Amino acid sequence: MAKKSKRFRKAQEGVDPNKLYSLEEAFQKLKEAPAAKFDETVDIAINLGVDPKHADQMVRGAIVLPNGVGRSMRVLVFAKGDKEKEARDAGADHVGGDELAKKIQDEGWFDFDRVIATPDMMGVVGRLGRVLGPRGLMPNPKLGTVTPNVGAAVRDQKAGKVEYRVDKSGIVHCGIGKVSFEADKLWENASALIDVIVKAKPSASKGTYLKKIAVSSTMGPGFKVDPASPLKMA
Repeated sequence: MAKKSKRFRKAQEGVDPNKLYSLEEAFQKLKEAPAAKFDETVDIAINLGVDPKHADQMVRGAIVLPNGVGRSMRVLVFAKGDKEKEARDAGADHVGGDELAKKIQDEGWFDFDRVIATPDMMGVVGRLGRVLGPRGLMPNPKLGTVTPNVGAAVRDQKAGKVEYRVDKSGIVHCGIGKVSFEADKLWENASALIDVIVKAKPSASKGTYLKKIAVSSTMGPGFKVDPASPLKMA
């Protein structure tokens, strides 16, 4: 087992393992912890009462967080003609077609964080499924990344759009900002994400839907959040 750093042990002293914090308390405590040498990402883990093995209990979607994620997303767009210009005008980092697909396949090039494609380019993008899929980069119409409206899609990604998907354990993991964010900004992002996940509850899900919630930073301890606590700031 890796030895825990002095900073981590100090941060852990501020965590009551038997307490369920409100979202507000959890973010305030997280920000009070000793700082790392870099701006850590703040993550939320939401344990849902679903069985992802069943297609009718899959929870998946995307949301533009109110305060972004604290870093600029590098966006690759597969488009041609007028749509190529639309993507570039919206701020896409890379735009093209077969030449970009070849660069990904032959050179292992992945200098991007999100991939968007127009429907007519999915023949090209489909050949990349084996390399983009495992990295969570494959464009999907349900997530708004296969669309003729590439300009709006690029702007959404640049503004802090995040994708969420329940894993095989029934947990949604998602980055919701940076430790440098004010606590209320983290709360707004977390609250927006939880709200959209609640609204996405599958009709086939029975019993308690929001089972457990925890927030943590990259190098810090986690705080258990009371799923029944009101999603509002004091």
